[in-house]
Amino acid sequence: MSETRFFVGLISGTSVDGVDAVVLALRNNQLDILACHNEPYAEPLRLAVLSLCQPGISEIDRLGVVDRDVADTFAKAALIVIEKANLKAGDIEAIGSHGQTIRHRPSEAKSFTLQIGDANRIAELTGITTIADFRRRDIAAGGQGAPLTPAFHRVAFGISGNATAVVNIGGISNITLFDDSNTLVGFDSGPGNTLMDAWTRKHLDQAFDRDGLWADSGRVDEDLLERCLDDPYFSAPAPKSTGPEYFNLEWLDERLDMLPNQARPEDAQRTLLELTARSIAAALDNEPLAQLAVCGGGAKNTSLMARLSELLYPTHVITTAALGIDPDWVEAAAFAWLASRTVDGLPGNEPSVTGAAGYRILGAVFTG
Repeated sequence: MSETRFFVGLISGTSVDGVDAVVLALRNNQLDILACHNEPYAEPLRLAVLSLCQPGISEIDRLGVVDRDVADTFAKAALIVIEKANLKAGDIEAIGSHGQTIRHRPSEAKSFTLQIGDANRIAELTGITTIADFRRRDIAAGGQGAPLTPAFHRVAFGISGNATAVVNIGGISNITLFDDSNTLVGFDSGPGNTLMDAWTRKHLDQAFDRDGLWADSGRVDEDLLERCLDDPYFSAPAPKSTGPEYFNLEWLDERLDMLPNQARPEDAQRTLLELTARSIAAALDNEPLAQLAVCGGGAKNTSLMARLSELLYPTHVITTAALGIDPDWVEAAAFAWLASRTVDGLPGNEPSVTGAAGYRILGAVFTG
């Protein structure tokens, strides 16, 4: 019987609200999350990260500083979650750090993706070998660099066949499908929370629309919804991936400007919730699913979950908690698992998902 190995997973998603951290225990191909922690970004750092997500002046100087500060927050999150697990730094085999995405342009003629959070500093501050920069090797091999979680979904949830799909509704929504041959299919279906969150910040000065209550106070603007769904991204074939550098307030404003009458803010919010739900449902059209398991922040939006249930009926819409992992921690756990793959010299990507030329060992290793 093999001994238990411990890995830390760290990620900050497109919501840019902080760092999710987990300690993952691996033994005999079984996994167990021992501890979880969310370390919020200080507001000046959150704003600094957001400012780097769009072109601006003095980008390199600002990037250098923010890269350090993000790394320090990641390192702090790692040390806290290790303590919560009643472990020491020396017990951890490696940290898997996704970092903070500030650009993701996988479909450009010269494709690239960029995640910050200097792994040198994480390794130095924690004393733990840190694996980072997971996405760029897949892009170098002709892939999208995303999503990387479908292979983890297969391991974590033990799913085979086509009865279940998993959708992570973070800033962007990404879907994992399992077919009869156990071939994985995965792709970003479009915006998850990113447009709703940005619109809520603009009009309510709140980080997000809790439970979708503000959206519930409005109605769907069919003209706006049609203009949003007309975007060619939604009809593009997989593999495909996207980010808030594409789906953002500027993208939304272009479509609002096309309307004959100004939309009420609450109606626009309800329409954005409908856009997320409809784009997910459309991506699952003709899939004979018994259940859809949701993770990410969108799992907490009761209005969104209810709308998905309506659109996908008779498919049973659940959260990944029913499959053994709290929806808040699936992504962080995935990068702990990806770190274990790198340590073991095993591939972390899934070519059928990303479109890469083949399987690749992902990530750069920074020794502790």
